[in-house]
Amino acid sequence: MSLTRRTLLTAGSVGLVIAQAQAATLQARNAPSPTTSDNRLRIAMPAFASDPFFPADGAGDKGIDMELARGIAAELGVEPVFDRSAVTFDGMVKRLTSGQADIAIGKLSRTLQRGRSILYSKPYAILHQGLLANRLSLARIAQGKPPEQIIRDFSGDLGVIEGSSFATYAATTFPHAQIHRFAGWNTVVDAIRNGTIDLAYRDDFEIKKLLVDDPSMTVVARSITLTDKVDTIAVGVRPDNPHLAAFVDLYLDLAKGQQVLNTDEIIARYRLGSKA
Repeated sequence: MSLTRRTLLTAGSVGLVIAQAQAATLQARNAPSPTTSDNRLRIAMPAFASDPFFPADGAGDKGIDMELARGIAAELGVEPVFDRSAVTFDGMVKRLTSGQADIAIGKLSRTLQRGRSILYSKPYAILHQGLLANRLSLARIAQGKPPEQIIRDFSGDLGVIEGSSFATYAATTFPHAQIHRFAGWNTVVDAIRNGTIDLAYRDDFEIKKLLVDDPSMTVVARSITLTDKVDTIAVGVRPDNPHLAAFVDLYLDLAKGQQVLNTDEIIARYRLGSKA
């Protein structure tokens, strides 16, 4: 091979490397930012309270989800802007799909139906699904059998919160039940008290929290934990920003040490906060 040809090949190789480096630099400059709003992270969170995850709109900034939201924004170097307009959990999802929010943090359960329209982070809390049963109704239905034997074939009246993950789960978990949808948890609990419904379906944390707040509830109701059914809580991310979804996962791994909260840990935090 002649010196001239070798020189030309070497020069060509160097030129190719430089061109590739320039292309990579240009691609990095043009890559989408983890956030879609100028120096802001728009965070959808429900208007109502769910202690110890988040307070009601305008009632402060304490809670597991509030801390998580502010931590993510701080690591991104942007201002957290809270959108508290959603009146249901599904309402948060709609804020993402409409492009009106960047992330949704508010005890948001992962479901396959929601996963068709938004991105999810990895879970930061894993709860079990549970039931709150009217004692008289349960005794009538069970007829002396252990509740665990009759629950899955339950065909009575089951209460859920409209717009919650459990309104979605109910049809497959209890296909024979008569599903009653309520505007909020308090109205579901009232229906258990007066016997309008036989069972209420929610995560075991909220049911245990209810019994912490009102021990007299044990006179008329009992809790049942579905140990083979979990409710995974995660951050929702708008569907057109996978970079932001990946960043949230990275934040949960590095800043939170891959910590995944369980019911007992959350109940302990709730008890501590209620004594403050």
